[in-house]
Amino acid sequence: MTSPAVVIGAGLAGTRTAQRLGGDTVLIGEEDHAPYNRVLLAEVLAGRYGPEVIALPTPPGRALRTRAVRVDRAERRVHCADGTVVPYSTLVLATGSNPVLPPLRGLFAPGARELPRGVHAFRTMDDCLALSAAVTPGVRAVVIGGGLLGVSAARALARRGAQVVLTQQAERLMERQLDPESSELVRRHLTDLGVEVHTECRVRGVGVEDGAVRHVELADGYALATDLTVLACGVRPRTGLAQAAGLDVHKGIVVDDLLRTSDPHIRAVGDCAEHAGRVYGLATPAVEQADALADALLAKEAGAEEGADGRGARPYTGSRTLTRLTLSGPGPGSLDLAAFGEIEPRPDDDVIRLADATRGTYRKVVVRGDRLVGGVLLGELGSVGALARAWEAEEPLPDDASPLLHLLTPDGGR
Repeated sequence: MTSPAVVIGAGLAGTRTAQRLGGDTVLIGEEDHAPYNRVLLAEVLAGRYGPEVIALPTPPGRALRTRAVRVDRAERRVHCADGTVVPYSTLVLATGSNPVLPPLRGLFAPGARELPRGVHAFRTMDDCLALSAAVTPGVRAVVIGGGLLGVSAARALARRGAQVVLTQQAERLMERQLDPESSELVRRHLTDLGVEVHTECRVRGVGVEDGAVRHVELADGYALATDLTVLACGVRPRTGLAQAAGLDVHKGIVVDDLLRTSDPHIRAVGDCAEHAGRVYGLATPAVEQADALADALLAKEAGAEEGADGRGARPYTGSRTLTRLTLSGPGPGSLDLAAFGEIEPRPDDDVIRLADATRGTYRKVVVRGDRLVGGVLLGELGSVGALARAWEAEEPLPDDASPLLHLLTPDGGR
């Protein structure tokens, strides 16, 4: 009997792979919850969606809710924490990423492995539900980290009535995705919700009383009183299983254009995978990698030759990433933003910028020669689809700039 394909990791990449492969594929996920869309956790925290709303389609095949603890490459078996041993013909590692826990003074007591009471990462459904249970109107919350995740968490907590302070070490919010103008609009949006935002602000430690964190210490000596502390300091590829199995690991699990690791029987996709020196950590590349991998494996199953040059399968050549954040609800408007490509122009680039302070909208595109190379939009996003298609196509723009200006108008060129 031929062993099935086995997928370790029931996040977006792993579930998508199992869904595409179908048949008797085995999906191993360690969370007690059914697979869900992690991108929408902030909406659950804000109370806008219930956990069931963000569930992913159930893939066919067999699902195990346990933790994979060891990969036996010689025998091609996966050993699980509950004693289950699963043989595989092809193994797909979709182990995702872990939240970065900053080296803050007082965060961990000597020998402790658990976070103190009142401190939460914001990565899993359990994290989200624990935060939701702890949030009551007026509760004091400090969010450490002003990237995409920190902004989402701060806004969701404010929506629930918390008194939120957001600390960001960089000079502006979401500095990896946004330019100064759009970042300032995000800051203003959060401030309108009652969030107190501190940029260029380094957190030094936490103060623990009776086993719970009661204040956050800043580098300048100031202390922020808190009941809840949220760690939104980024993520790190989860590679422990691959390293223990002797696979090639750099920042992530190294894969080629067919998503193969250094073991030809093991593939990797999603947040844990490193392709051409890059770890994406975003939803769209995870889905694109899962689809490319499924196409390769299904082509091989159908009898196509999968040689070292990738014949018989569509190679994965990388992803062009678009960051999108949409949080809506009652109160002072919605926060809708999108950013793609290079948003900081070079000296010879052309920049088209439209801003409406009254409506809180901002649109900027960067043109290099005759190509659209990047853009950032905040507010009404009707034009983002057309702009993203023009960027992805990498085709010459018309000599006349009016079509591009038309795309930047609120109706998106419709």
